[in-house]
Amino acid sequence: MHYYEALAEDIRISAARLLAEDVGPGDITAQLIPERQWATAQVISREDAVLCGVAWVDEVYRRLDKRVSLHWHAADGDAITAGSVFLELEGPARSLMTGERAALNLLQTLSGTATRTRDYVRQVADTGVRLLDTRKTLPGMRLAQKYAVTCGGGHNHRIGLYDAFLIKENHIAACGGIAAAVKEARKIARDVPVEVEVENLDELTQALKAGADVIMLDNFTLEDLREAVSLTEKRATLEASGNVSETTLGAIAATGVDCISIGALTKDIKAIDLSMRVTQVATR
Repeated sequence: MHYYEALAEDIRISAARLLAEDVGPGDITAQLIPERQWATAQVISREDAVLCGVAWVDEVYRRLDKRVSLHWHAADGDAITAGSVFLELEGPARSLMTGERAALNLLQTLSGTATRTRDYVRQVADTGVRLLDTRKTLPGMRLAQKYAVTCGGGHNHRIGLYDAFLIKENHIAACGGIAAAVKEARKIARDVPVEVEVENLDELTQALKAGADVIMLDNFTLEDLREAVSLTEKRATLEASGNVSETTLGAIAATGVDCISIGALTKDIKAIDLSMRVTQVATR
């Protein structure tokens, strides 16, 4: 399935799952509100952030009640400021209340992912290095978080185990060496990128001789990263990985590697503080 088709399907599935786990057989508290009560509400950010998750919120309310209208004042990837109103909703008060948590849970998590990514991207903006996500995503949120990374200015590594080879230590051992593993990968799918993870400069040389497209430099020292760049001479894309944090990112980028993969973009995200407030009610 094409990536964007898969993402659209993921949005539909996620919205249905969020409503199922929160609403279940029905929102008993919402029944306190008169059925004909109509309301308007605002969603406010309590902190500066990068917005992400518009389509998921739209889908939550589309599934819940098509009478709810949403008016967005920002799009995915836009910066929103603390105290700003970036979404206004209008519709049956019961439906606004019922969909609130399902919508905000997803929105605050994806915005947190996009915001973290934007913070990291800014740190290396003058180096030309590309920041990549990993498969260390929250369970069930792979495509959503990878989309959020792009909204923050980052780039996607492979989506899963199916769209690129990543030959790691155990694969190398089981295949009988780097050269054998790369050769077998070319037999299986000649047009699929082949990446090899290496742990030292000797393995780097082997991966280069084997013709790897991308070489992941796993937990290399800064000195060895610089040596790897010199040895490679652009014959392969070099990706630094391991021990990447806000304090080490700049120094790693300065070594001249092409990419840096960072699990922290997706795996330990702080959700953005968002809240919904009803601003007006009326009976229809």
